[in-house]
Amino acid sequence: MLPIQVIDSFLLNYEIGQVLLLVFALGTLGLLALGSKKVLGLHFGGFGLVFLVTPQAVNSRIYLFLGLALLVIAPMLFTTADS
Repeated sequence: MLPIQVIDSFLLNYEIGQVLLLVFALGTLGLLALGSKKVLGLHFGGFGLVFLVTPQAVNSRIYLFLGLALLVIAPMLFTTADS
């Protein structure tokens, strides 16, 4: 486990949107190994909502549009998945 000071010193150099995008990308890579479109759709929907509700005062507007796009893609992924 990393000490909180190491994590804090890393996060001070980046915006919240960049950190969320990194966590989203790493989570997507991890979920691709599972091979489940339903879980991937839930992941896209969850992060779409997170990107959408992140305050725009601390975040760039591009992440708002990314959140909207993920919220559109997520139900399509979920419904086209095999059971």
